[in-house]
Amino acid sequence: MDTAPEAGRNARTGRAPLLWGSGIMIVLGVGHLALLAFVDGAVIAAWAERGLWAAVPLDLGGGAEPTAAQLQNSLTFWAGPGSFSVPLVLLGALIRHLVGRGVPVPSWVGWGTAAWCVAGGVLLVPSPYFLGAVAGLLVVLGARRDRLRESAAAA
Repeated sequence: MDTAPEAGRNARTGRAPLLWGSGIMIVLGVGHLALLAFVDGAVIAAWAERGLWAAVPLDLGGGAEPTAAQLQNSLTFWAGPGSFSVPLVLLGALIRHLVGRGVPVPSWVGWGTAAWCVAGGVLLVPSPYFLGAVAGLLVVLGARRDRLRESAAAA
C-alpha cells in the first residue's frame, strides 16, 4: 500500500496551523501600521518634513511639562514603529519561512506570543490582542503536530 500521498497530506495538515498563525501575526502587524498611517498620517508626515533623526526626542526629565503636540508625537511613535507591530510582522514572516523550509517551530514561541497577547488584551479592552493569542495557540498546535509526527516517524 502506498502511503506517500497520506504522508504528504499529514505534512500539509501539520503546517496549516503554523501558516494560519503566522498569517494572523502578519495581518495584525501590517494592519496596525496601516491604521496608524491613516489616523496619524499628519504626524508621520511631519517627521519626514523635519528629518527623521530625533523626530521623537527622548525627554530625560527636563522638568517642563510636555505640550499636547509633544505627547501626540510620542504617542504616534509608540503606537507605530515603537510598538509590537514590526516585531509581530517579523515573527510571522520568520515562522512562515521556517515552515516553508521544513524547520520545526518551537512551541514556546506560540506560548510566549499567546501569553503576551492575552496580557495585552486584558490591559487594553477592546483590542485585537486576542487575535494574537489565537495566532500563538495555532503555533503551539502546529508545533505539537510536528513533534507528534516526528515521534511517529521515529517509531
